[in-house]
Amino acid sequence: MASHTAKRYTRAMRILDHIALLTPLDWVAVAVTTVAWFAIDWLIEHPAAKRPSVTKLMSQHRRAWMKVFITRDPRIFDSQILASLRQGTAFFASTCLLAIGGVLALAGNTEPLSGLAAEVSEMPVPVLIFQLKLGFVAIFLTNAFLKFVWANRVFGYCAVLMAAVPNDPADPEAEPRAAQAAELNIRAAINFNRGLRGMYFALGALGWLLGPVGLLVGTSVVVWVVWSREFASLPREILLNNSV
Repeated sequence: MASHTAKRYTRAMRILDHIALLTPLDWVAVAVTTVAWFAIDWLIEHPAAKRPSVTKLMSQHRRAWMKVFITRDPRIFDSQILASLRQGTAFFASTCLLAIGGVLALAGNTEPLSGLAAEVSEMPVPVLIFQLKLGFVAIFLTNAFLKFVWANRVFGYCAVLMAAVPNDPADPEAEPRAAQAAELNIRAAINFNRGLRGMYFALGALGWLLGPVGLLVGTSVVVWVVWSREFASLPREILLNNSV
C-alpha cells in the first residue's frame, strides 16, 4: 500500500514538474484566447444599435420570413429551407466528431509533434505538454459539437411550431405561433454560429503547438476573421442595403 501511494505521489510530482515548464506567457496566451472567445460572442450577439452584426441583421430577416410564412400557400418552400438548415448543422456536427477523433488520436501518439518540436527548439518537450495543448483544442471542438447538436434540435422545434401554424392567416393562433417559430429559428442560428466560431478558435488554438506566441497570433487572426465577417463584410453591406 505504501509503495502504491509513493508511486502515485511520484507520478503527480512528475506531472506538476512538466506543467511547470509552461511559461507565464503560455498562461497569458490561454487567458487571452479564452477571454477573446467569450468577448467576440458577446460583441456579435449584443452589438451597438448603430452598427449591427450580420447575426443581428439576419435575425430581423428570420422574423420577416415567419411573417411571410403565414400567408404563403403552399408552404413546401419553407420546409425545404428549414431542412437545408438542419442538414448544415448535422454536417458540421459530424465534422466536429471527426476532428475530435483526430485530435485524440494525435494526443495518443505525439511522436510527429515531438519531431516538429525538435526542429524548432533545442529543448525536449514532454508528451504531457503536447497533450495539454491538444486538450485545449479539443475543448473548442467539443463545445462546437454540442452547439451544432443543440442547434439541430432547436431547428426541429422550429419545424414543429411551423407545422402548428394554422393555414388560415386570419386565425388568431397563426401570428403568435409564427412569432414563436421565428424566435426558435433565431436561437438555433445563434447556436449554429457559436459552433462555427468554436471551430475557428480550435484552428487558432493549434498555434499553441508552436508556443505561446503562436497561440496569440492564431487567436488574433481568428478574432479578425470573425469580426470582419460580422461587421465589415460584403454580405453585411448587402443586408444593410436591403434591410427593412
